[in-house]
Amino acid sequence: MRIIRHISKTPNDLRGGAVAVGNFDGIHRGHQALIGHCRALADTVKGAALALTFEPHPRSLFQTDAPPFRLTPFRSKARLLAGLGIDCLVSLRFDKKVSLLSPEGFIQEILVRGLGARHVVVGYDFVFGHRRAGNVDLLRAQSARHDFTVSVLDPVTHDDDVCSSTIIRVDLETGRCRRAADLLGHWWEIEGRVRGGDRRGRQLGFPTANLHLRESALRPALGVYAIRFGLEEVGGTRWYPGVANLGQRPTFDGKGIVLEAHLFDFSDDVYGRHGRVAFVEHLRPEQKFDGINAIKEQITLDCEQARQILADPANAQDQFTAN
Repeated sequence: MRIIRHISKTPNDLRGGAVAVGNFDGIHRGHQALIGHCRALADTVKGAALALTFEPHPRSLFQTDAPPFRLTPFRSKARLLAGLGIDCLVSLRFDKKVSLLSPEGFIQEILVRGLGARHVVVGYDFVFGHRRAGNVDLLRAQSARHDFTVSVLDPVTHDDDVCSSTIIRVDLETGRCRRAADLLGHWWEIEGRVRGGDRRGRQLGFPTANLHLRESALRPALGVYAIRFGLEEVGGTRWYPGVANLGQRPTFDGKGIVLEAHLFDFSDDVYGRHGRVAFVEHLRPEQKFDGINAIKEQITLDCEQARQILADPANAQDQFTAN
């Protein structure tokens, strides 16, 4: 999958295809349906399938005091879109100039002149342009003038729940990892570079790989989780079962939120490597202990519970497609 950040540099072979437009935060089942429809339209006209999105997320510009909310940072989003068969991710910088584009300007400057779209695919609640004044009705009305077609997809549901980034955020913030995964269609992940810590986990007999959350990343419920830890290796990502604590380590007066992952039956040095942590189940809230022995006893119990959960076929890594 190619990535372009300036529509003025769109190659000719990417023009004249199908364009799916959205924030695509989470790449949940609704987004997947939209991308799949875009891919099918592109194949019909033997053109390219493009996903058009913006960085940073528009909410970051308009709600500067909002708490972190991103489900999928750019790297995660790009990987998931590539797995869905998108030919090109068009990631445009969202700034004040773009925010002031009228709906008609958005259509003409970005969709038509910039990308030469023949088909545009959006969700039922799509809005665009200055003050979000454009909607699907306006997009349809303008399509004939600019010689492209519009597909508007209905909401996608799973077990009667609408697949929505907003709902998924609430699920994660309240520790409902499995329900979030059901709506996402893949395990929710935190990823980043494994950093050195104070090696206290090693002293306790449970060495950990530590990841620090990105400033914009969603803060799920703090506590202990059954997880799978992915390490990039030749030929793809290899997954290892484990348990992780996400929190401030109150027993040791920790500062800042850190994800400390202990991998079962694993002893390799992973410092400096890129890691992905897939959240499978929330085991318990973070808590403060009276001493080292109490911590070790609880971690032992956490590991036993996590092993049981991860051994359940319903929680297998391939239960959800995570590229």
